Amino acid sequence: MTIDIREASRAWTLEALGVVAGYGGRTILHQLDLRIRAGEIYALLGANGAGKTTALSLFLGFVAPTAGQVRVHGVDPVAQPGEARRHLAYIPENVALYEHLTARENVAYLLDLAGQNAGADAIARALAAAGLDAQAFDRRVGGFSKGMRQKVAIALALARQVPALLLDEPTSGLDPQATAEFSRLLQLLRAQGVAILMVTHDLLGAAHVADRIGFLDGGRLVEEVAAAGDERFDVRALHRRYAGQADALERSA
Repeated sequence: MTIDIREASRAWTLEALGVVAGYGGRTILHQLDLRIRAGEIYALLGANGAGKTTALSLFLGFVAPTAGQVRVHGVDPVAQPGEARRHLAYIPENVALYEHLTARENVAYLLDLAGQNAGADAIARALAAAGLDAQAFDRRVGGFSKGMRQKVAIALALARQVPALLLDEPTSGLDPQATAEFSRLLQLLRAQGVAILMVTHDLLGAAHVADRIGFLDGGRLVEEVAAAGDERFDVRALHRRYAGQADALERSA
């Protein structure tokens, strides 16, 4: 399965430039500059209240910035929410599927809601590529584990062939084996040119899979670190940075 979404090797698929945004008169994000290119996994870390969820909401078009620009594959998600969301797949912390439908039926129905059609063979290939056991394709998802539900959601993203994927705490509640499998799936999507933004508290998981890690502190992107070399990241240094951020936030509360 291939996804023909590479416009250029350095194209930015997700962009937030100088964004100021918040809710109810309260500013949460301050001059956020965040850009993610095709075929890149970006992990956004921060303590509770740092603005991670608001950053996701920007790209989903749920929050309108009071300053700056947001683009999803070149589309303003506030001015053109429907068009922007056609370029996105979003997997929340708890994947919402139709409990009474099978895995195959869920993918087919959600594709239809997105205005896309896919044959049974294409859906089966997507479910298989997402790592779901073939015996589970025609089982109702009501009995699925969180890891199995995420595989169905990843299969939907594969079948939709969108250029961007948003993830909210994707490894929360997963056991180590399921976490490793989920990382493999993200690498599969990255290899197909998908730009992936994940917000997470899981520093080790982020260091394992991300190309860049950004730290939000008080609504500001205070640091970015890119993977380099065989070790990819200095996890101890990242942990000191992350732990220090959480301690500072707790002292100010």
